[in-house]
Amino acid sequence: MGLFGSKQGLTAEQSQTLASSGKKTDARDAVIAKMQAEIGNGLTPAAVMAFMKQYDMLVSGETGMIPESSIQPATALKKISELPPVDQSKISELIEKTVILKLNGGLGTGMGLDKAKSLLEVRDGKNFLDFTADQIRAQRKEFKTDKLGFLLMNSFSTEDDTKAAMAKYADIANWDDINMLQNKVPKILVDGFAPSKYDKNPKDEWCPPGHGDLYAALLGSGKLDQLIAQGKEYVFVSNSDNLGATLDLKLLQYFASEDAGFMMEVAQRTEADKKGGHLAKKADGLILRESAQCPDEDEKSFQDISKHQFFNTNNLWFKLSDVKKVMDANGGVMELPMIRNSKTVDPKDESTAKVYQLETAMGAAIASFGARSRAVVVERDRFAPVKKCDDLLSLRSDVYEVTPDFRMQLVASRKGVPPTVNLGDTYKKMGEFEKMTVNGVPSMSECTKLTFLPKKTKTICTLEKGVIFKGEVTVNVSEGEGKVLKAGTYTGTVDV
Repeated sequence: MGLFGSKQGLTAEQSQTLASSGKKTDARDAVIAKMQAEIGNGLTPAAVMAFMKQYDMLVSGETGMIPESSIQPATALKKISELPPVDQSKISELIEKTVILKLNGGLGTGMGLDKAKSLLEVRDGKNFLDFTADQIRAQRKEFKTDKLGFLLMNSFSTEDDTKAAMAKYADIANWDDINMLQNKVPKILVDGFAPSKYDKNPKDEWCPPGHGDLYAALLGSGKLDQLIAQGKEYVFVSNSDNLGATLDLKLLQYFASEDAGFMMEVAQRTEADKKGGHLAKKADGLILRESAQCPDEDEKSFQDISKHQFFNTNNLWFKLSDVKKVMDANGGVMELPMIRNSKTVDPKDESTAKVYQLETAMGAAIASFGARSRAVVVERDRFAPVKKCDDLLSLRSDVYEVTPDFRMQLVASRKGVPPTVNLGDTYKKMGEFEKMTVNGVPSMSECTKLTFLPKKTKTICTLEKGVIFKGEVTVNVSEGEGKVLKAGTYTGTVDV
């Protein structure tokens, strides 16, 4: 059957599609062969098809760039506060057709973790998964139904840890019913576009494909068809580290009532968000532009928050039947713009071969729905992700409170604005962060900005219990052993 033989898991139709598309090269054949050999081991035929679309874009010279001249600012968006009240007589039927899907593939390596980031303690001995389980239980109780669906998209790096952690939540769902595995994809050599090879650590030849893999994972795992067969229609997706994102019934009702297949929750960009992606209009639909897709000459427009006012919170809604239609029409693939990242095959050794890591963003699927896409402006309380230890300090402090339905939300006095925290490189890993906060986190409910200087030092400053930061605070830590910030109230510049 040759390279494209269905014995490796690809259907005859998929094999024919690969054989009749793309530029025929030995390097391309080697990429397909490498992926076929891993089908069933963290990789599905649907992922092969999706990745080869990205690969062919790369080889053809596409950069994935979205120039300013090709888009317009997104304006006149609906606000969540403008949505009609929930019709209690009809909402139960919608809830029972809904699935909450949490993205749980991240290891949190940037924070020095080697396990699922969702297993990191948030407060009171509970981690992100514990809070998520509590949220699901609370919503099923509030909505008086056990039919509210739940899915976790894990990666090959987080699956085992997550399975062990979820064992105590058998009342929520059977593991096989809620587990969906993210795929892996090969790193591609910059020189010649062949798959990378790294005998020292073969695992480094592979990388995650970004959360845009969600659609291939749904299709390839069989979950897409299973959920449709179970009568499910609406999926609400958010990151597992965002405890502000729970099922909102006004949003569900609005989405169900619209002739739309896809909806994105967006929030107003601030100066702190200007380097992140933004929403824009293109033709009759909406498009997402990430920083990696912005040409250098357009950077000023990209960062102009008065022009491009909204960013993607990564809280997304889609209708399963619509996703199936779009993918069926594209040969089993969700058409997504390519994001090309230049790396080395061993990320810790810059002397190793230069490679491209090809990723996609799940929010970019909004472009595939044209006029049948929607965006709703939500408050910042639905967006509280933890990407760095800076974020975790705020989340663990009195800046946030736990609501009766187990959401983490900013306390009222914050008026929707969290403090700006910059702990620098010194505390970017959990080991150093835990040493700093070993006696407990400081009070920050009245803090607007907290900065630790110098940005990088080997000296760890430990905070005593009872430290209170107010207003703008800069902590200057001098070199030396045993630096301690005593209990007390601090504002302005503090020397330790």
